[in-house]
Amino acid sequence: MHTALRLGVRAAERVREINPSCHICFYGLYASLNSEYLLKRFADSVIGGEFEEPLLRLVKELSRKESETDSFELEGVSFRGSRQPPYLKRLAFAPLSYRGLPPLRKYAHLACNGARRLAGYVEASRGCLHQCLHCPIPPVYNGRFFVVPEEIVLDGIRNLVQAGATHITFGDPDFLNGPGHSSRVIRAMHDKFPDLTFDFTAKVEHLLKRRTLLREFRDAGCLFVVSAFESLSDIVLANLNKGHSREDIYSVLEVFREVGITLRPTWVPFTPWTTIDDYIELVDYIEAEQLIDAVDPVQYAIRLLIPPGSALLNQPQVETFLGPLDQANFTYLWTHPDQRMDKLQAQVSTLVEKMTLAKEDAFAVFERVRELAYAARGERVPSLSFALAFSWMRAPGLTESWFC
Repeated sequence: MHTALRLGVRAAERVREINPSCHICFYGLYASLNSEYLLKRFADSVIGGEFEEPLLRLVKELSRKESETDSFELEGVSFRGSRQPPYLKRLAFAPLSYRGLPPLRKYAHLACNGARRLAGYVEASRGCLHQCLHCPIPPVYNGRFFVVPEEIVLDGIRNLVQAGATHITFGDPDFLNGPGHSSRVIRAMHDKFPDLTFDFTAKVEHLLKRRTLLREFRDAGCLFVVSAFESLSDIVLANLNKGHSREDIYSVLEVFREVGITLRPTWVPFTPWTTIDDYIELVDYIEAEQLIDAVDPVQYAIRLLIPPGSALLNQPQVETFLGPLDQANFTYLWTHPDQRMDKLQAQVSTLVEKMTLAKEDAFAVFERVRELAYAARGERVPSLSFALAFSWMRAPGLTESWFC
């Protein structure tokens, strides 16, 4: 999303050098949020929301143009001087095609039990019911979501299996927005491909509400679930409108341990409301709950992103911290009231990047991050409550870190 937009801008600049007259279209969540800037600098058109139909109409219209000066309007497509709202009409989904794409070995793999397996990606739904203030989905979808027909999802899975996939990642923003639909997809997938494993992403509140589904999903091949915990601070969770509490985090982790599915939490440990005590509590919690191997190291460094169009910009609690817009990086700058937190975030970010590039063990990264956290509070790091077991069987996960 955000990373893809930054890469897309670099690609667009190069494309424009090679072919100055071509039409460049950006589409997606962050394209929609940054459409004004993109149209001024890089793009001829921008599409947000359910993009396929507007994109197809755009391609067809461009192929019919007789002159570069011809102008036209299309629903769901923003041009220079003509802004359109995101396109949120239910699509007539076509069968998925992976023709022309790189082979699966070029993408993220499943790492499980000391081995790597080919993984494929599908979506059973798009959009989201919820209004988390820091998420890029609500400003575009405004609480709406669309299910992809079961037969389309299964056809995509069949193609991926034929290409060698033995694991499927469901890329829905929240796989349990439509629990009935998701359950039918999983049952049908398991019936047709009983040896296939899978993972999905879901909110804490949905995982608690739909906990009865988890055993069925485990028996159908679910290896792990990603859930955006974000913070252990109820103050931070309230300011982000996350819909769950600190106690809910403890509860959902207990549920997953009872069921026997790995839970991979994601975090936003640096926000304007996070204190140094909150950060230290977070790393101590990860250690105490033996989650070190289930947390991708990049999670220790994530800083709250406030892009143009973010719902956070309408919240009075943000005004005190908000700085200018760094348009080139598609985010508003903000400063923490405690300078130690901004310094710690920079240190952790540098450390994690360096150690990740050096392929350091997740346990080694955690130990160094913990040292930095305690040093920021002017304390010596206490001894770990247990010996870091570098030989532990690794928790299942993808070889490419998931984060937002």
